[in-house]
Amino acid sequence: MTHNILITGGSGYLGGSLLSLLSSANLPPYSRLYALVRTDAQAEAVRQYAAEPLTLTLSDPSSISAAIIAKKISVIFHLFDARDTTSTVPFIEALSHVKKQTGQDVHFLFTTGAKLFSEHAGAPTDRAIADTDPEWYEIQKQQEKDAPHEVLQPGVVANNLVIDTAEAHGVRSYIFAPCIVYGRGLGFGNVISIQTVAVVRAAKALRRVYKVDAGKPTWPVCHIEDNTSLYIEILRAILEGRDIGHGKEGYYLASPGSVAWDDIYATIGKAMKKRGAVDDESVGEADVEILQKMGEALGCPKELVGVMVGGLCTFEAKRGKEIGWKPKYKPEHILDAAEEEVDLILENLKE
Repeated sequence: MTHNILITGGSGYLGGSLLSLLSSANLPPYSRLYALVRTDAQAEAVRQYAAEPLTLTLSDPSSISAAIIAKKISVIFHLFDARDTTSTVPFIEALSHVKKQTGQDVHFLFTTGAKLFSEHAGAPTDRAIADTDPEWYEIQKQQEKDAPHEVLQPGVVANNLVIDTAEAHGVRSYIFAPCIVYGRGLGFGNVISIQTVAVVRAAKALRRVYKVDAGKPTWPVCHIEDNTSLYIEILRAILEGRDIGHGKEGYYLASPGSVAWDDIYATIGKAMKKRGAVDDESVGEADVEILQKMGEALGCPKELVGVMVGGLCTFEAKRGKEIGWKPKYKPEHILDAAEEEVDLILENLKE
């Protein structure tokens, strides 16, 4: 029996890019592709990608259950909100009902973020830890209590809730972690990312790029095409019926490697100076007063500025490569692409 697939978050940067590349991905056959929409305009847009628009209320478990069961959806890629603990349980429970009806394996992929595997969320950073490391489930359980920033705890809880709920209901779960994703979004909605946008937004407001950490911390990076191709390779494996890592062994980081924040700051500073968006291309060191101003520009307390535009993450990607994922761009490409990225962000930045 072939699968019916649902993609959520199709108007976003990641979800829109996934929808746009699915039709050219040469995937094994599946029955229907649905995309969750909230407006008529979104419904019209997803049809361009050969997806059928589906409307349901994410805050209403009965709405979710009715739609998933009626459409016999057996694969859900949830790209909506990394802190979502409201809709994930009813999605998984509905998949379990579909499994009982059809007898086929059912799958739930949840999009989290590398931030939840970093020092900001209490993950170990004294060594590199691959996404294949069997300790991650227990580490994340501990992080629920130890996350130094309370704002990140719900994301860790969300990851664990997906794994635990899926295991209890016989659903295969996958925790997909994007990192610093860059490049023009490929979909119909948002075309810019998050972290690079935050660096540019703060620099534009203060007329200079500032570093927020001592030392030279690094963070995994990934071009949007490579991030999208990992989603597609996971889906390919599911459609082929391969038994790939899932559940407590189903963490997937999309990244070819890491880059130092200092190098990202420096290339963005140069590109912004060339465009007259900052007064000084050199990277300054943020003190308390600067952090306060950066927080105002980013709409967050000064204590969270480092969470937005810095920090150490030693998460490494191995599992994707084991299933056939081959990133096209090396990590250093983010530095080579800084001018393009700055142009893209300045064109699309909403004040």
